[in-house]
Amino acid sequence: MSISEKKQAWQATVEKSMAKAPERRNSFKTSSDNELERCYAPQFDYPGYEENLGFPGQFPFTRGVQPTMYRGRFWTMRQYAGFGNAAESNERYKYLLSAGQTGLSIAFDLPTQMGYDSDASMSRGEVGKVGVAIDSLADMEVLFDGIPLDKVSTSMTINSTASILLAMYIAVAEKQGVTPDKISGTIQNDILKEYMARGTYIYPPKESMRIITDIFAYCKDNVPKWNTISISGYHIREAGSSAVQEVAFTLADGIAYVEAAVKAGLDVDEFAPRLAFFFNAHNNLLEEVAKFRAARRMWSRIMRERFGAKDPRSQMLRFHTQTAGCTLTAQQPDNNIMRVTLQALAAVLGGTQSLHTNSRDEALALPTEESVRIALRTQQVIAYESGVADSIDPLAGSFLVESLTDQIEQQAMAYIEKIDTLGGAVEAISRGFQQKEIQDSAYAYQRSIEKDETIIVGVNKFTVEEGAPQGLLKVTDEVEVKQKQALAAMKGKRDAARVETTLKALEQAAKGSENLMPYILDAVKSYATLGEIANVMRGVFGVHRETVVL
Repeated sequence: MSISEKKQAWQATVEKSMAKAPERRNSFKTSSDNELERCYAPQFDYPGYEENLGFPGQFPFTRGVQPTMYRGRFWTMRQYAGFGNAAESNERYKYLLSAGQTGLSIAFDLPTQMGYDSDASMSRGEVGKVGVAIDSLADMEVLFDGIPLDKVSTSMTINSTASILLAMYIAVAEKQGVTPDKISGTIQNDILKEYMARGTYIYPPKESMRIITDIFAYCKDNVPKWNTISISGYHIREAGSSAVQEVAFTLADGIAYVEAAVKAGLDVDEFAPRLAFFFNAHNNLLEEVAKFRAARRMWSRIMRERFGAKDPRSQMLRFHTQTAGCTLTAQQPDNNIMRVTLQALAAVLGGTQSLHTNSRDEALALPTEESVRIALRTQQVIAYESGVADSIDPLAGSFLVESLTDQIEQQAMAYIEKIDTLGGAVEAISRGFQQKEIQDSAYAYQRSIEKDETIIVGVNKFTVEEGAPQGLLKVTDEVEVKQKQALAAMKGKRDAARVETTLKALEQAAKGSENLMPYILDAVKSYATLGEIANVMRGVFGVHRETVVL
């Protein structure tokens, strides 16, 4: 069958998709009134086309996971936000939704991420600083006040305490009258990258993997629209990895999660359709586009050939993208607007499902409302004005892009094979393999900047004299004082006996082999705090100690 005949066959799947969800317009044209095809394919013999590229919505998904992609609907514009207390963050979410954002993305402060309440000694000076402080269900109720959880998809960047925050979200939805099967969103829940790149872990790997597979199993039966993990390359790249390492280490982690779930007795096609990924978008536009395409192709083959996944949804790599925080500069911060634009364009050309664009002032402080609006408008200009979303995978067939896609796949697979020989991602992390590779890459990149081999505009070239930055958003220490007061007041009103009962039940479940999610949910509903729940599991599971790599 020729490529043109295969394209005609693909059109039949497009028609089925459009019967459920029509495209945004009846036709898509350039400013010169030239009609754009849905998807372009070569008009000549193209060796390897079917096995390496194919068509959107079909294996190996190199060209996208949906048959109509952005002609059907744009990616979700999901600005990452959260600071101070729940009431302040609630105001920011409502502002973003009113400005055209189409999904929520929650940033939590470090104590929340690490399983500490705001009144813990470890939390001092960090409450509400890099995200919103959440101590109990009471805070979560304020966070989503006036936001209907059956109408909004929510992503929560949370890992070691993901089970607790998901339980709180379910409980808030129920208080709104929304059943768990109606809510949709994502928890990051990716603990392996924490061990190698970020550090907000609590428990040892084995126990952390148990919690993750418990979430998989619970959501399969109770919260079917929820993405139970967002396997993250973002923080691996932020720690200094190359694009190839980002793909390799992320997919290796994905393999480890799938293996753990299968070992726990889950059928791969029961949970794999709810796996999601999270990637960085860096400055090298064409490499980034190729990276996204290569990752999709690799994951489809891994799932079909390594795990025997039969459901096409299990073979799809669906991903959220965030522009690269590590590329933002405190010098000449307005230059960050251009950097973010390039990075966002790469994500769209690469076929992302949702996107966060960083704000110009994030190298200096939490972003102001004006900066957040510019960041959101960047996505909207790309969507509505650039034309790049009017045809699917528009860079396909470029000699450069296809070559880079192949190279990234080959180099990333070589890393995965090396990790396999070390015993898999968990064992390789325990040996410090990924950590050392990332550290070496970060060091080489920094040295190239210091030698002026890599130019950062406004930093080591094209510099200007600058005054102190003005108008930055600052979270005051008063937030911590008020958060502690609210926590104390909540503890004074709750049913202490019920809290103790639910925490003891959780402890017994943790010592056994039952699924922990129902016990965590009961504790959350009793208004046990995040720190109290985490401490119960600390007592049973212990805490992880970092492997130091020199």
